[in-house]
Amino acid sequence: MPGTFDELTGTARLPSDENVKKHSSKGATDEVSRTISCDADEAISSTDDARTAVKVREAVKELTRYGLVEAARKPNLYRVLQNEQKTFTAILEPLDLDLKIDDVRGIAFVTVLASDADADLVTDEQSDPEDWSHPLVRRQRLTLEQSLLIAILRQRFVAHEQEAGVGADQARVAVDELIPEFQVYLGDPGSEAKERNRMLTLLDQLKGHGLVSEPDGHERVTIRPIIAHLASPENLQHLLSWLRKRRENTKK
Repeated sequence: MPGTFDELTGTARLPSDENVKKHSSKGATDEVSRTISCDADEAISSTDDARTAVKVREAVKELTRYGLVEAARKPNLYRVLQNEQKTFTAILEPLDLDLKIDDVRGIAFVTVLASDADADLVTDEQSDPEDWSHPLVRRQRLTLEQSLLIAILRQRFVAHEQEAGVGADQARVAVDELIPEFQVYLGDPGSEAKERNRMLTLLDQLKGHGLVSEPDGHERVTIRPIIAHLASPENLQHLLSWLRKRRENTKK
C-alpha cells in the first residue's frame, strides 16, 4: 500500500514511478472511506437508540426552564408528561425533585423532595413544609406587597372555582378591582396614579413567576392555576389577618 493514510489526509503525494498504481490505491482509499462512513452511521444510530425519546427530552427542558407546564398553553408537552409520568419521576428523583400533575386544573409542575437525612433531623415542632433548600432551585423571597397581592389573587381564584367549578379556566380580574382590595390592608397612598403604577409593577413581577398573564386590552389579568399550589393557604390567610389587624391598630 503506497500510503493510504497520506492519501486520505492529503499530506503526501505518490512518487512519480508509482503512477501505475494510482487507480488501485485510490480504490483502496474509497473502500476505507466507505468503511469509516458505515461505522460512523452505525455509531450515530446506536447513540440515537440509546438516548431518551425526543418528546421526553423536550418536556424535561420545558420543566427545568419554567418549572411548570400548562395544558392550555402547551397541550402536546402536557400530554407527554401525563403519559410518561413514571419516566419523569425517575429522571427527577436523583436530583431530589419530583413531578406533580394536577389533572383537574391541567398543570404539571416540579416540587422539591425532602431528603431522608433532613427528615431524620427535623422534629415535629420544627417541621415546616416550606423550609427547604436546593442547589438547583432558586427560592424566591417575596416582598410584603408581593405576598399580599398573591393572597388576594388566590382568594379571587378560589372564588372563581367555587362559582364556575374546579378546573374552570379564565379566572380574570381587572386591575382597578385589585387596587381597593390592596388599600384595605396597606392604606391609600393618596395618589391614584401612584397606586396604579404600584399595582401594575407588582403584577408584572408576578407575571415573571407565571402567576398572572399580561393585562389584556381591558386591563384584566388572567390568574394562572399554579397559584392554587403556591405557598400554604394557611400562611396566606395568616398574612391577611395580620395585615388587617395592623391596619386597624393604625387607625386607632
